[in-house]
Amino acid sequence: MNWQDYITVDPMVCHGKACIKGTRIMVSVVLDNLAAGVTRDEILCSYPSLSREAVQAAMAYAAELARERVVAVPA
Repeated sequence: MNWQDYITVDPMVCHGKACIKGTRIMVSVVLDNLAAGVTRDEILCSYPSLSREAVQAAMAYAAELARERVVAVPA
């Protein structure tokens, strides 16, 4: 899975937030839904312009960000 095939960042679309290519659906929206327990099928039903691969790409994108960025967690 090459997430770059499905995700784009364009300063003129959604204020430069990462979006699924060809849509204005932000990656964060997909990830927020997954984190809330919404199933992939429910997300695809709510956002018919998404594909299964796009949802998988959003997760791959998040995984890469998690490897690259350190977020301080309060003790």
